[in-house]
Amino acid sequence: MSLRITSAPVSGVKKRKKPSGTRSRSSPFAGHVRRKATIAQISAGSKDQDDHNHGPLPDNGPSRYISETAPVENVVQAIIHIRDSIFENLPARTGMNSTRTAELLNLRRSLPPLTSVAHIHTLLDAPTKVEREIMDLINSGRVRRLIVPGRGNNAAGLGDCLVLSEDWERLVQDSHLEPSIKDKFLDVLSRRDTTFTVSDTLLSVPECMALVHAGFLVSSSSLPQGVSSIPSLPTSLSGSSSGSSASRSKSTAANDDQAKSNRSQFHTTAFVLSLPNVGPYLRLLDAGRSHLLALLRRSSSGEVPLHLLRDRWDGAVETDKSFSVAKRIRGEYAGILPGRTKKWKELCGMNFHWILEEALGAGLIEIFDTGSVGPGVRCL
Repeated sequence: MSLRITSAPVSGVKKRKKPSGTRSRSSPFAGHVRRKATIAQISAGSKDQDDHNHGPLPDNGPSRYISETAPVENVVQAIIHIRDSIFENLPARTGMNSTRTAELLNLRRSLPPLTSVAHIHTLLDAPTKVEREIMDLINSGRVRRLIVPGRGNNAAGLGDCLVLSEDWERLVQDSHLEPSIKDKFLDVLSRRDTTFTVSDTLLSVPECMALVHAGFLVSSSSLPQGVSSIPSLPTSLSGSSSGSSASRSKSTAANDDQAKSNRSQFHTTAFVLSLPNVGPYLRLLDAGRSHLLALLRRSSSGEVPLHLLRDRWDGAVETDKSFSVAKRIRGEYAGILPGRTKKWKELCGMNFHWILEEALGAGLIEIFDTGSVGPGVRCL
């Protein structure tokens, strides 16, 4: 008799078979069509969360964050730091073609090595000591003072600036001026004085004109007409031949007197020291300040934590961090390329900390301690 090793069929609870063509739903939303979030939706969602979740921040008084984190100890170090930190290095993936990259780099190289005195005070935060050190450097010839005419009357102006003498001499030597004019102008600059003007008695008229065209001098008033040429005589004269001769003599004498007067006025005109491409520098500076204030005003309270303001300045760009690289390898959204942000399209990669210090020195913003989320920034 053989033993039955399989279990006998037993009665019990049986699972109900699902009709064909149906599937289980794990959630009430399983039947909805799945859509992948787009870049615009992600950006809009982050913007809404960024803008509406921050009210007024707690204010525990002024912050010394800038002066405490600045890697400088004296005025010369501050000038060099400000001169070299205005722009960030180009990222590995810029999103810009070679033509745009070349234009950006050429614009960077063409800007003058200016440093505003207000920016230096922001970094060192010792007014009396800084002013005393600046005067010592100017008297010793290590630093030259430069005043931008008509630019220091309001908070957005540049005003009083400093330039290292070695940087100024390098710009003169690299210019297209004639060697004799270069030597004479450098000799004028080597005189240790605290003025920022140059008397035209030290230079001839052609030398002054060459320096004005090169951008190293600016006339304190517009040059009068007829400095280099005498106006032409009228083509039609009335009267007899004797009368015409008399009129011609009077006209010639009047033109000579006018020319002498113009030359005399030219020689009494003082010239203000300047540097090439100051105009593009001021336009870029104004654009950076305006953009920073616009980012601050995106919050209803006009104030945001410092780290959040930096994120807004940089934009939603991809980074070189491991998780961002992994997303990019998988084909997922890891941020836009830097070349599509305003920071790189219009501001040439301006450094966030540099424009923050500049705006603070210009009195456009203030930084305060929050006690919870780090330094806060408020527009004034």
